[in-house]
Amino acid sequence: MKYLGAHVSAAGGPDQAVLRAVEIGADAFALFTKNQRQWHAKPLTDEAIEAFRTACEAHGFGPGQILPHDSYLINLGHPESAGLEKSRAAFLDEFQRCEQLGLTLINFHPGSHLNKIGEGECLTRIADSINQVLAETRGVTAVIENTAGQGTNLGWRFEHLAEIIAQVDDKSRVGVCLDTCHAFAAGYDLRTPEACTATLDEFDKVVGFAYLRGMHLNDAKSEFASRVDRHHSLGQGNIGLDAFTTLMRDPRIDEIPMVLETVEPAIWAEEIAWLRAQIADT
Repeated sequence: MKYLGAHVSAAGGPDQAVLRAVEIGADAFALFTKNQRQWHAKPLTDEAIEAFRTACEAHGFGPGQILPHDSYLINLGHPESAGLEKSRAAFLDEFQRCEQLGLTLINFHPGSHLNKIGEGECLTRIADSINQVLAETRGVTAVIENTAGQGTNLGWRFEHLAEIIAQVDDKSRVGVCLDTCHAFAAGYDLRTPEACTATLDEFDKVVGFAYLRGMHLNDAKSEFASRVDRHHSLGQGNIGLDAFTTLMRDPRIDEIPMVLETVEPAIWAEEIAWLRAQIADT
């Protein structure tokens, strides 16, 4: 089963994200549980939590179909102690909000060295950050998103993801979200069925499909291996449609949320329908 959806707005409360997912014919979705560009947010009210849980149950969304994303401000590999502790505190809050909402996944960008520490030390700091938060929470899996490698961001090589996972103590609560635009911009080709399958094979070899907990399905405005993160609508960018047909038909990818972050929300329903049709054509 392929669970397909988009990253929908939670404006008006997290329960509204559920309704927006239903409107586009999704059976998966992503959301922010707080403003993604602010450090602090008001605590979730009992009413908001109950409304979200009720909406999910009413519309058939289990926790394995929902991939919340944390704040963009968080840098779990921050080279300075003050920035690192601030990020870790915010990351813990994200986990606790997921616990309250009954969610079992939290998607995040691993971190950046800011040209102040080496890659290896930064990757260790990211893993230490994950270990610290996992020790203080229960039931929520840390889902590392591969990046495009823009600036000093780590996570753009599959080896970065594998190194972080290797240093996480509880491997049952760590996984990966594979973003197609980011992978392409980082130098993993997806433009033909053969190239896409080869990239998936490489991911399996280096990281392992056992750790795949979600995907972001995005075409790319950015050029191949450019290390630039620019999403596009499916088939309108430099990746092309063959990759997404291949992904829909790969039996190794199943039972995870596969979420659009493409640039035209008005056509998300069409994109989801097209993706489903690729499965039906097999």
